[in-house]
Amino acid sequence: MEPREPSTELDAGFSSEGARPTEWAAGRRHLEEAEVFWLSTVRADGRPHVTPLLAAWYADAMYFCTGSDERKAKNLERNPHCVLTTGRNTLDENLDVVVEGEVAKVTEAAELERVARAYEGKYTTHLTAPEGTWFGLGEMIRRGGVLVYRVTPTTIFGFARGTQFSQTRWQFA
Repeated sequence: MEPREPSTELDAGFSSEGARPTEWAAGRRHLEEAEVFWLSTVRADGRPHVTPLLAAWYADAMYFCTGSDERKAKNLERNPHCVLTTGRNTLDENLDVVVEGEVAKVTEAAELERVARAYEGKYTTHLTAPEGTWFGLGEMIRRGGVLVYRVTPTTIFGFARGTQFSQTRWQFA
């Protein structure tokens, strides 16, 4: 399956004069390579909840996992809309990326297997070595020992910094 190509638009009001939109290939590569993401969900009383986590970009979607008793899982049961962000907290040359979308629980064995492989390929020894930080997470994903969510993006924003500042919107149909 060919990757989806979003429409690309520069928000000139939030970009340096003469800035160009960031190409989607750069935004996608940033999602593929980023190690830590911040997930924003909404509590039942409307207050926001934000937490760091591991996530993997695979087959035009973001995937993450959590325990069933975690706050983010409870929030997503009530409201499937969420935001995943990643970037670096400096003003140096960089790209921050914000993924807006709706989650769906992943339960199908073949998709869980693909997600586990994506995590293991991305986070390597952190997940596969016995002394790794999250050793065994791939197997927990395969067994259904954690909840796995797929975030299908509706809009992704790229905030480029450095010699030029730009705000790019990638819109998915």
